[in-house]
Amino acid sequence: MYTNTHSYPAGCFFKSLEDIKDKKVTIHGLGLNGGGEASVRFFARYGAYVTVTDMKTEEQLAPTLASLRGDPSLDLSRTRFVLGKHELADFENADVVIKNPGIKYEGNKYLAAAKAIETDLSLFLSFTKAPVIAVTGSKGKSSTVSAIHYGLCEAGFEAYLGGNITVSPLTFLEKTNEKTPVVLELSSWQLADLKGRGVLKPHITVLTKIVPDHQNWYHEMEAYVNDKKLIYADQGPDDYTLCMKDDPWGEAFANETKAKVVWYGDSADVPVRITDAVVPGEHMKQNLTNAAIVMTLMGVPADKARGILSVYPGIAHRLEYFHSWTVPENSATGSAKPLEVRFYNDSAATVPDAVAAAIRSFKEAPVLLAGGTDKGLEFTPFADAAGEACAIYLLEGTGTDKLLPELEKRGISWNGPYASLDDMLAAFKADVLAAEDTDEAHPLNVVFSPGATSFGMFDNEFDRGNKFKAKVSEIFY
Repeated sequence: MYTNTHSYPAGCFFKSLEDIKDKKVTIHGLGLNGGGEASVRFFARYGAYVTVTDMKTEEQLAPTLASLRGDPSLDLSRTRFVLGKHELADFENADVVIKNPGIKYEGNKYLAAAKAIETDLSLFLSFTKAPVIAVTGSKGKSSTVSAIHYGLCEAGFEAYLGGNITVSPLTFLEKTNEKTPVVLELSSWQLADLKGRGVLKPHITVLTKIVPDHQNWYHEMEAYVNDKKLIYADQGPDDYTLCMKDDPWGEAFANETKAKVVWYGDSADVPVRITDAVVPGEHMKQNLTNAAIVMTLMGVPADKARGILSVYPGIAHRLEYFHSWTVPENSATGSAKPLEVRFYNDSAATVPDAVAAAIRSFKEAPVLLAGGTDKGLEFTPFADAAGEACAIYLLEGTGTDKLLPELEKRGISWNGPYASLDDMLAAFKADVLAAEDTDEAHPLNVVFSPGATSFGMFDNEFDRGNKFKAKVSEIFY
């Protein structure tokens, strides 16, 4: 069992932004999602001596390295890259190590050798004066923060969005002030890296629905939820915590937070509720309702918030409608009218519960494309909802291997598993072209909602979603 027992010293290693100059900084993890790159740019800009180290090779990190090295405005003369390995001396000799949130502290000899450890979030929170709106949970985090940011910007605020949504807040730190709200999506790992520092004091906290996640890391729900609780640990009586009324975790959060509790959910008396939305799904209406509640707490009238969020277009990789294909009239369907097939990218659905929500987002039963790598989760919610899809196509993976017996027990059939997106999409296209009975009155919705992580075939869920969209556009032209 993993339990986060490490607590960091209060405050920040750097006394001011000017204090960064000439410090020796080791960035532990460059990565491909932008966080490491943002840290390199930030510390190079402020004149630090920077060592960037990552177990990935230069070839694997090529996109990030090309972005850095190809920027003529960026001075990398004080920056060195140690790739494909870590060297203990780079941690021992650094004044401070910038930690990637996906790296465990416990048992890590490199982090144990560091004199001080910070993250991009701990630095941002130490130096920004902006009011912070922080969101965590298991489901709906990204949609909620994106909707809040969209709503505040449409309402006239100069607002910023960052965190786990793959935008480092260091990219906009200098633009923030007391009047610029900052919306942060925070994972349990990012919250764990803030434990004890006392720098996260959100004016508004939103805790979305909690379901089992990352149990390959935590192995126990209590440890996972304890890290989530850090989001409100330093809130005060003038702040707000949004808790889900019909969720036992919501009751626990409400009893612990020192902030004013604002309930949400079907049975909650909320100041504003979203009933019409562009993005499909009842769960999306709840995310938008939470965003609307936040907007009212920020002073936006309820009617204005409702009007703005009713036309919110959604975000990439989360029930993202991106392509339409018309089945040729001369196909074997014998249809009098061509059939429209609509494709949705829900690659950010990395837990089984998210697949169930995706299937139930459509009025007509969708085609489900799913499967991937296991991360220690039970696939019961996925299997229970799978029968509501009109067809299922699966990618290979250890998660798929766990899912198949659950589908078999329920008498649910599937296609595959396939070794690649090309194979899966080609099989689906062939089946559509060969189908004899179609309902042209309704479009055929196809949703790629894996319900598993992406490692093996893809770099991450965003790479997976982008490759899915590219393959669909290539095959269904």
